[in-house]
Formats: sequence, C-alpha cells, structure tokens
Amino acid sequence: MFSITPIAGALALLLCANALAAPAAPGTTPRSLLSQAKGLPAEFEAHFFDVPLAVRVELNQQYLGEAMVVLTRDDRITLLEFTDTQDSSIKAIDRELWEQRLKQGQALGACETNCTAGLLAVHYSIENSLVSILTKDVERTTETKRYHDQPEGGSLGLIFNNQLNLNGGQEQDTGGRYGLNASSSLGNWSQSLDLQLSRLGGPDDKLYHAVHELYTQRELEGHFFRLGYFTPSSDGLNRQIRSFGANPDTALGVMFGSSDSLAIDNPKPSVYPIYVTASRQASVEIYRNGLLINTQAVSAGLQSLDTRPLPGGIYEVEVRLIEDGQTTATSQELVYKPNNWSSTEDRWRYNLFAGRETRLWSNWEDQPSGFNTAGLGVNYLLHPRVILGASTRQVQDKLQVGTSIDWTLASSTSLYANVYQTQQYGTGMDLQGLYSYGHGSIVASHNRSWLDTRNTYETLPDGTRVRQRNVFVGHTSNSSLSVNHRLSNKTSVNARLAYSEGNVQGTGLDLGLTQRGKLRGSDANWRLSVFDRPGTSSTNDRRNRGVDLSLNVALGGPGEYWSGTIGTRTSREGTRDNNGSLTYRRNLEDHVLQSVSATALADTYGVGLSGIASFMTESMYGDGFVQRSSYNDNLTGGLNLSSTVAVGGQKAAFTGLPHGRGAGMIVDVDTDLDDVVLRADDLTGGSTTLHPGRNFVPITAYRNSLVTFDFEGVHPPAANIEPSRTRYHLNKGGVDYRKISVMKTVTVLGRLLDEQGQPLKGHHVINHASRGISEVDGFFSMEMNAASPTLEVRYGNELFCRFRLDPDNASVEGDVLMIGDLRCTPDTLADTTGGRV
Repeated sequence: MFSITPIAGALALLLCANALAAPAAPGTTPRSLLSQAKGLPAEFEAHFFDVPLAVRVELNQQYLGEAMVVLTRDDRITLLEFTDTQDSSIKAIDRELWEQRLKQGQALGACETNCTAGLLAVHYSIENSLVSILTKDVERTTETKRYHDQPEGGSLGLIFNNQLNLNGGQEQDTGGRYGLNASSSLGNWSQSLDLQLSRLGGPDDKLYHAVHELYTQRELEGHFFRLGYFTPSSDGLNRQIRSFGANPDTALGVMFGSSDSLAIDNPKPSVYPIYVTASRQASVEIYRNGLLINTQAVSAGLQSLDTRPLPGGIYEVEVRLIEDGQTTATSQELVYKPNNWSSTEDRWRYNLFAGRETRLWSNWEDQPSGFNTAGLGVNYLLHPRVILGASTRQVQDKLQVGTSIDWTLASSTSLYANVYQTQQYGTGMDLQGLYSYGHGSIVASHNRSWLDTRNTYETLPDGTRVRQRNVFVGHTSNSSLSVNHRLSNKTSVNARLAYSEGNVQGTGLDLGLTQRGKLRGSDANWRLSVFDRPGTSSTNDRRNRGVDLSLNVALGGPGEYWSGTIGTRTSREGTRDNNGSLTYRRNLEDHVLQSVSATALADTYGVGLSGIASFMTESMYGDGFVQRSSYNDNLTGGLNLSSTVAVGGQKAAFTGLPHGRGAGMIVDVDTDLDDVVLRADDLTGGSTTLHPGRNFVPITAYRNSLVTFDFEGVHPPAANIEPSRTRYHLNKGGVDYRKISVMKTVTVLGRLLDEQGQPLKGHHVINHASRGISEVDGFFSMEMNAASPTLEVRYGNELFCRFRLDPDNASVEGDVLMIGDLRCTPDTLADTTGGRV
C-alpha cells in the first residue's frame, strides 16, 4: 500500500509551469533529473526525489500504464506498482516483463549494461511526468505473430478425460458409452489416446470396444505431422467438406496438413441450430460415427438442442428422438462450428493422409480392415469472404469426392453449399443460408440426396463379396426456412416452415410469440406457439396440430424459477390431447448440486413426472434426468458423467473440470485462513475457483502466458497471496505444478528515523507480504505478514537495517497496527529483535 503526502500531490499541479521556466542544462541529452529539478522551488525539491510519484509509462511510444515510481538523485528509477493499465494495448505478459525489471531499479539514460529485451534507453520528463522506454523495436512495425512458439525444451504431462453417457428405460434396454480420452506431452511431441466402450441397447446387448486413436503428433509452424493409429478425419481444414456413404474408421499410417484446426474443444454453439419437434416429453440422443456423444431432455414442441457441449468442426451427427422409451424419429444433422480464417497471405489449407484401414482392440464386426486408404482435402481462400473446398478419399475401394463453397455475401449474409458423391452409392448436396438484420435473422437450409445402392457390395467374413442386402433407390430431402424477429426489447416472434421427403413426408409450420415482462414484481416470460406438423408414428400418422401457452416466472428466493404450460396436440391415437405441465427449477451455490428441476404434467393418458439435476464435486461433473411416462408409466433416464485426471510435476490431481484448452496446471493452496476461496484467471481466457488443498486449473496450450491469483468476491480478507501470478508455456497435454501461500496480513503504520532521530525518506520497507516506501517525514504504511512480523529497510541496493516487531505490544486503531518510530541503526542490522524508539 502506498500513500502520497498532500505536498507531493500538489506538486503535480506546479511541475509543468515551473519546469517550462527552468533553464536548459547544456550538454545533457536528455537532461538529468538534477538538471530538470533546478527549476523547482527549493521547498518542492525535497518532495521530488525519494518519494512516490505518479507517472505515465510508455513503451516504444505506446501506452504501457499509469504507475507509482521513485526517482533518486543518481538518475535511477524504481517502479513501485502499476495503478492503471486498462487502456493499454500491450500484452500483459510484456508488461509483466518490464514490471519485474523496473522494480529492481533502472538507470535513466542510454542503456550500457544488462540491456536485455533490446533495451536502448529510459527517460523521465518532469514536464509531463512521462517515463519513456525505448527498445530496438521502436521503429519496427508490430506484426501479430501467426504461430505460438514451442516451449523451450518442450513440456511433460498427462491428462485423462473420462466420460460416461447412459440412457435407458423399462421398455428400452440400457445403452451407453464410456470414453477414455488421454493427451500427453513428451518434449515437443504430443500423444493422443481415444478408447471407447459402447453398448447399443435394444436386442443387441453386446459390449463393444475399440481404440480409435493412438498416435503421436509434432506441431510445426503452420503444419502438423501425425504418425500412428488414427481416424482419418479432415484435421487442418477450416471448412471441412462432407462426404457420402462410409467413412474411414481407423487407419495405421501418417497424416500431414495445416495446423490451424487442431482438436481443441470449442464452446461456441453451432452456427446453424439443430431442431427437434417432440410430440411429448422426450429425450434426445446425439450420435457421431455411431457413438453416443450427448443426451438431452426435451419438452413437447419445437426445441433447439444445446450444441455448445459438442466438439468443434463441421461434421454430421445422427439425432434420435426417444418418446416413452421408444425411438419415434431419427434425422441426420450438420454441426457447423468452424474456426475463423481471413488471412490472404496464406490462402491454402490442406490435409492429406495415407495408410491401411485396420482395427485395434476392436470387436465391431462391421469395422472394415485390410483396405488401403488415402485422402486429400484442400481449402482455398479465394477472397476474405469466399472459401472454396475440395476433397477426395479412397475408402473401402470406393472413391469419394466433394466440393464446397463458403461465401459471406455481406457482413450480415452468408451461404454454405456442399456437393458430394461416392462411387456406386449416390450423390448428395447441402445448402445453408443465414441473413441477419437489425431486428432479427433468417436461416434457410436444404439438403437432398440421390441414392442407388444396387451396385453396392459387402465382404463376408470368409472373404466373399455379395450384393448389399438393404438396397435403396430414390431420393430424400429436407428444406426449412426459419425467421426470428424482435418487435421490441421485450417482444419477439419466430416462425419455421419445413418440408421433407423420405421417411417423413409433408410440410410443417411452427409460429411463436415471446413476451418478457413482470408478474407481481417478478421477472416473467410468456410464450404462445402454434404448430402444424407432419404425422409420425407417435401421432398414428395423423398431422400433429395444436397450440401451447407457457409462462416462466422467477418466484421465491434467488435462483428459483416456476414455469407452466397449457395446450393441445394430437395424441398417439390421432385424437385430441389436451395437456398441461408445471415445473420448478432452482440454481444452487456452494453446493454439490448445481441445479435441480422437477416437472409434473397431465394429458389425456394421465400424469407424468420428470426430474433433472446437475452436480459437481472436486473430482466429477455430471447431469442426469428421470422421466415417468403418462402413457404407460414407464421410466426413462439418462446420465452424463465426466472427470479429469492430470499428472505433472510429480503430482496428480482429480477434477470435474474439462481441460478444453489443451493443458493444465496443478495448484496447491497452503493457507492459514479457514474457508478461503481464490480465483485463478488465465490471461488467455478462463477462470477457475481454488480452495485450500490441491486444485486443477485448465490453461491454454502453446500460449506463453500468465495465471493470476486473487480472492473471490468483492470483500477480500486481510491476507496476501504469494505468488500472485505465475508464468506458463506448455504443449498440448502438458501439466505444470505450482504452490501458492495465502498469509494473514495486518496494515502497519510507522516512521523511520536515523541514528540522530531525523526522518529517513525514500527508503524501501520490505516484508514477505508487500513493500512500502517512506515519505519525506519518514512515515510509511504497508501490509505485513501476521505470522512473520519482520521488516527489512533498503536504500537502492544497500541493506540498512532489519526489525522484528511484536504486534502484541503495539497499539491498534481500527484495522491499523501503529508501530511508532523505528530507528534504523547499524545494530538493528545485526540484532533483529527490535529497534523501536
């Protein structure tokens, strides 16, 4: 804690006028501090040297921050702290570098010794209270680095992600998946392992297992090289091209390509939303390449799925709608979560692989093996708004080709089209369009496929080739137009018109009106929806027509919500089904349970119930739901669990947090405070709550950055965190270890005197917790470690004296410990037991 005397504060108002009148000192370029101070009145000069001064700091003529510094007559500057850096465009890691250097003291003028970081000169101007730092990069244009540097010497670490997904019911055999995904770092190589255990449910009760990835990868600037056993996806492409028919499962081989799209989880939602239309309370299962990756509970009506937990990229998923324990609808949907790409300096992105299709610890009978496989995919940035794509792959002796265009027509309009064909199988196309305007958006989509599998063959276990048993000739298509429009800040309307041919035939229409407002002083949301959809097996192939009115109100305590619905729809027999529901939801804090909700619904068949809960422990995160059908009283449930195990620095940590940023840090918190809660902020994004003991902090791979530690909340305790920040630089899979201490502190106020009893000004007073500087009258204030009440007094690089205080014999005024006068004499340097006058 630093304080400025009133005289020192008033000095800032007089510096400019007095300095402008000061005579120039010939032969000094730039002028020394003494020559600049000659124009000051004698009574002010004492308040210029060896006292805290507020200054502006610039690095290569760019704003670095506002700071408190100390100037000495020998032309040295010492930084106390930065007080404001909010408007600075310089990276925090660069500011940290100069902060550490200036705190050690820096000679003003041209740099002659220890000129690290390309330092040329440091100058202070009394006219505008400006500290200027010049380096050899001052006249060089600052270019944004395209690639992160690899850590010197590489990194070590191992991170396991465990994920368990279960779904089942009384008339639906339990199915699920256990996935073990591990990433590690060994030097500058990263390794990956993906193992899956699956049970499909239904009549197939076999436990399937397979290893999908086991490879090592090296990152180069703009490229990657992969060697081992992997799934030949389109890693490296920013706009991935869809293919038709079979995908290459796993291959033993090599892969080389652009590295801008390496596998890092993307928490953003899909650009184009995924919809389901449930006739009743239901659940949704999302499959990728035949494996369950997510399950969600949905209510009756038009629902938009939460795509944020799904991996990044552009790929196809199968969405299954489960109603009353039965699969009533399936659809193929596109997850569209690409990365940004607009640099015209590097117009090409590519990916190529070659190997042999094979299996590793797999009992999937339909997994192909023994075929040579190879593929090439390219993206070309024709214009910052136009990306072209093409791909070709050889899969199971069949040639697959595809083309695509991603066209941003204007800042508010984008178009994505994809045409693909597989030899002896068929042709398909996708078209997605998005238009955003001031009060809403319009999304249009169309996909169509022409299939002819009469010339498709399969290989039997004995090696013979026979014609495909499930022959299909024809076409399927799905088209939709969605409009979302905001009438006011509280009112919006939405509409969706869809037409499908194939398994589901016909036109569907959904209209909705949403209103935000107040109900008896509480926030409330109203929604009225009208729908007319094609018939399915859940409506006895009759059209599903109806209306829903819902109300959501924040009633009760903080985090509590009530909602209710009433409406009509088509029943399972094709008749009218009047229904209603009531839901209670509560978000919890400082509890294992994160949120809970319960729903009761009534319809033509009876009463149904459902409950949803999410929870988090120190080693696991999960959510689940249970439903009881009003139709047949059958129970259906789903459960998602995930946990992470990190190993690094000869330590291990368990956490429920995902490691989506590729690397991690194990942090041990040692404290003498009870129930202290800290926050670790990764300067590249992300924040983690820390508790006493062992913690895991997800951090960003390949970034040379910082993690800062601070107290959670707006009322921090009287304590000090040491260290308050730490630097990291890790490859993907790397894990670092840090230990931080949280110590109780007290605010002390005292005065430094010399042997003759005269005040000592400009002397640094240092404790384990903080440091301060004495004012002109010798007074200082600072935070002191309550468990280690020692003070050290320095001037420049010279140690003057040490004191060991006795807080029990000091007077206390409020939260301040008054320690009185401390006489700094040679004997207090040798004898650290006291020193008070």
